Amino acid sequence: MRIRPLALGAALALVPALVLSAGTSRSRKHATGLVRTAKEAKAIAEQETGGKAVSARRIPLNGASGGWEVDVHMPHEERGWRCVIDCDTRTVHTKTHIENPGGKPKEHESPIRIIKGGR
Repeated sequence: MRIRPLALGAALALVPALVLSAGTSRSRKHATGLVRTAKEAKAIAEQETGGKAVSARRIPLNGASGGWEVDVHMPHEERGWRCVIDCDTRTVHTKTHIENPGGKPKEHESPIRIIKGGR
């Protein structure tokens, strides 16, 4: 008969731990490991600059893993950013001002081509 109260006490001691562990959310995934896709690289660059990532391409960078070069469009600004993302550390390695990618065409660059002359 003594075993039964001990088992009941042990079970009651484990209940709060089980309730707390069940309450944690596993749906949120922590960003760890290498940056493997352009989507991940763009998200890191957007978070760093506050703009909209336009393009991303793989580049060789200080080691085996390499990096990503991401062009970021800054709305309402004249210049954008070119960010180099390190695949290993998931951080911005360098950030350089560039002409705003994906913005309005320059005045001397017309989307319509005029051909003079006739038949």
